[in-house]
Amino acid sequence: MLHRQTFIWLLALCAHIFTTCSAQILASVSPNLAAPITESGRTIAVPTADQLAWQELEVGMFIHIAPQTWQDTESDNLSTPASAINPDKLDTDQWCRVAQSMGARYIVFVAKHEGGFCWWPTDTTDYSVKSSPWRAGKGDVMADLAASCKKFDLQLGVYLSPQDRKHGIGVGGKAKNPSDQPAYEKLFRAQLTELLSRYGDMMEVWFDGSLTFDVGDILHTHAPNAMIFQGPQATIRWVGNEDGIAPETNWNAVPSKADKPWGDYTHIHGTPNGDRWLPNECDARIRATWFWKTDNLDTLKSLKHLADMYDKSVGRGGVLLLNNTPDRSGLIPPEDAARSAEFGSWIAARYSTAVSDTSGKTTELITQPSAPSIIDRIMIQEDLRKGQRVLRFAVDIMVNDAWLEVATGTSVGHKRIIKLPPTTIQSARLRILESIGPPAIRRFAVFAPPATDPKSGPLP
Repeated sequence: MLHRQTFIWLLALCAHIFTTCSAQILASVSPNLAAPITESGRTIAVPTADQLAWQELEVGMFIHIAPQTWQDTESDNLSTPASAINPDKLDTDQWCRVAQSMGARYIVFVAKHEGGFCWWPTDTTDYSVKSSPWRAGKGDVMADLAASCKKFDLQLGVYLSPQDRKHGIGVGGKAKNPSDQPAYEKLFRAQLTELLSRYGDMMEVWFDGSLTFDVGDILHTHAPNAMIFQGPQATIRWVGNEDGIAPETNWNAVPSKADKPWGDYTHIHGTPNGDRWLPNECDARIRATWFWKTDNLDTLKSLKHLADMYDKSVGRGGVLLLNNTPDRSGLIPPEDAARSAEFGSWIAARYSTAVSDTSGKTTELITQPSAPSIIDRIMIQEDLRKGQRVLRFAVDIMVNDAWLEVATGTSVGHKRIIKLPPTTIQSARLRILESIGPPAIRRFAVFAPPATDPKSGPLP
C-alpha cells in the first residue's frame, strides 16, 4: 500500500504543472456518474444503480502479496527477482473462505503493486508469474481467484498500480523521463485490458495514487459497471486515512473541481451541496502493515479494535475494505483467519436482528419494541436513490414515560450507527431537524447488546 497523503501532495503539483490539459481531461471525467437533480432550489448529487449496489456491500477484503512479502518491507526495494517468488501453498479458496467468514462481500486483489511484479501471466513483461518457479511458471493467481470468488459468491475487484518502479515510473503513472511516457502508457493500457478482459466482470478497479492519463475507453469497454478508485473516471473516493475510519459528518457528494482532474478526492471534499456522487471507501489493515512481515506477527488488531472500526466506517456511511495479507507460503496466517472469522461473527451477532425498526418519509419516526428492552445501538439509514437529504437530526429514547435526547448529528447516508450505554427503553424517536426536500428514511432501528461469550466476556 502506498502512502496516499504523500501522493495527494504530489498529484496537486502534477495538476499545477499540467493545467494546460486539465480542461480536456475534465471533459472525460467520470462519465458513468449520474447527473445531479434540483429540488427546493438546491443541487442534489444522486448515485447510479451501480454505486448504490456497491454501497450495499459494506465490507470487502483487500489482499496484498508482492515482492515486499519476501523482502520484509512495505515499499518494494526491487531486490527480489521473480525466481525468488514461490508461494508454494497459495490457495485462493482459502482466501475466499477467510473473506466470507468476516462478512466481506467482495475482494480487491493487488495484481501489481508499485514494484511492477504481475501475479498474472501478462504479455507485457517477464517480471511476472511466468518467470516464477511457482507452478513451474504456469500459474495465474487472477484466474484462480476469479474462479474461487465465483465458487464462494464473492465479487472481485483488481488493484493495478499506475506506479511501476521496475519501469522507472513514478506516482500516478508519470515517467521520470518524459520520453518514456508514451511507451509506459501503452504498457499500462495493455495490462489493464488483460485484467479486465480475461477474468470476468470486475466490480472495482483500484488506481492507487491516482492515474494521470486517460484509460476511459478501456474501462467503458471492459468494466462499464465497475467502481473506479481514483483516476479521471473515479466513481468512489478514498476516505483520507488508512485506519478504516470515516468522519462523523460524511457527505457522499463532492463538487466538480478543475483542480481535481485525477479524481483524488477524499472525505475533506464532501459537501451536501456537491454535484458528483463519490462515496467513501475506508481501507485498513488487520495488522500494522499491508504486507506480511516477520516482525509484525504481534500486531494483529483486537476484536474490539475491529468492532470500533466497523462502527466508524460502515456505521458512518462508508464501505470498509479490510486487508488480509498472505505470508510467503501464499496462505493467510491462521491467526489472521481466526480473527477475521471472529470479526464476521461479531457483525452478525451485533446487527443481524433489530429489537424493533420502522421506516418512512416524514420528519419524525418512532420505533417501539413489543416490551421495554435493553438497547445499546441505534441505526439510521436513508433511501439514497434521490440523494443524501438529511442535514441534521436528533434521536430520543423514552425512559420511564419521558423522552430523553441521546444523540444529535448531521449526515446519515447509507448507514449511521449511534452507540449508547445499555439502557432499557420503551421506544425510540428520530427527528429530522433539517433536510433538502422531504427526507426518506429507509430504516430506523434499535439493537440489543449481543450475548456474552462465556470465554471472553461481553462482546464489543
